[in-house]
Amino acid sequence: MSSELSGSPVPPEEEPALPLSRRTFIATATATATAATVGSVVAAGERVRGPAPLGTQPVAPPGGSVSLAVNGERRTAMIDNRTSLLDLLREQFALTGTKKGCDAGACGACTVLVDGRRVNACLTLAVRLEGAEVTTIEGLVPGGDGALHPLQQAFIEQDAFQCGYCTPGQIMSGIGCIREGHTRSPAEIREWMSGNLCRCGCYTKIVKAVEQAAGAT
Repeated sequence: MSSELSGSPVPPEEEPALPLSRRTFIATATATATAATVGSVVAAGERVRGPAPLGTQPVAPPGGSVSLAVNGERRTAMIDNRTSLLDLLREQFALTGTKKGCDAGACGACTVLVDGRRVNACLTLAVRLEGAEVTTIEGLVPGGDGALHPLQQAFIEQDAFQCGYCTPGQIMSGIGCIREGHTRSPAEIREWMSGNLCRCGCYTKIVKAVEQAAGAT
């Protein structure tokens, strides 16, 4: 018996589903996977951290005070424990002669003397220098009488700088090199000054300046 005679409704004829293109399929699958991943990460973070209580303040990083002698003057500062000696000198003590170059210990522009030894200030945590003696380029002539340090004078006479950005670090490193006794030959000076880069390429004249100052000290 036909459907019309039996009174049964006639189901509408189903339209055939259009096949998905490769691009549509990939886009749909990627969006679904991304949504599931993000949802899982957010849910996991909420389980670990939980909702922040109302009215709470962010926790301040650990810090404290540090007292050290800079260019013969006792200085005390409140610092974040992550503060580098370079940032302490430049940002809090306004001693901007020490330059920030790479900030990764690779160029030597930030070289200063700590207890007589040359260090990269950008890699030295200030909090570890309690009671230390720090000398920067500004402290080479503490008397203020206008006289230059022998190495500063040698840099001028040997024309050992161009732009001058690396010069403070070069001079401080050169002083350390002389004090360490590594000036017996130009090759030795080059070796022990190799951590200080000069983008202007004045290396030959820098070596001559260190040689001159080593003979004058």
